[in-house]
Amino acid sequence: MGRARRWARSRLVGSGIGDDEPLAETLILLISELVTNAVVHTGCPAVLRMLFGGGGGAGEAGTVRVEVADASDCPPRPRHAEGDDTGGRGLELVDGLADRWGWQSEGAGKQIWCEVDRGAPAAVPEAPPKVVVQGGEVCEPPSCVFTNATGLA
Repeated sequence: MGRARRWARSRLVGSGIGDDEPLAETLILLISELVTNAVVHTGCPAVLRMLFGGGGGAGEAGTVRVEVADASDCPPRPRHAEGDDTGGRGLELVDGLADRWGWQSEGAGKQIWCEVDRGAPAAVPEAPPKVVVQGGEVCEPPSCVFTNATGLA
């Protein structure tokens, strides 16, 4: 999931959200949870999208939306972890950190999304950066594909 985090950090910085801001750390944690859940629970690649809302003008506050799509049509199942359980906390964490979250069918699979409202205005980039990822793939914002292939951590 390291690749997903690196890609997301580059998108956040490009949107005017500083790498060391609490909002960035919250979004990276949400992305890690959603991409991990998609890849681990489906065994299929996941598509991550980040969308930066606002009125469209530079410096406007808005909402950051994270979407993770996968090929499974099974709905997410929130669980409650107990004590030393090593799993079952992902969607609880998403519920606690995101301002809103949900899921919907998308093609033959589904999309899980969450939104975090920006508290302060941020600059909107003129052109989003292209990010070259492992294996020479080029991911153009607002989305990129992540799998459970070796070497992604």
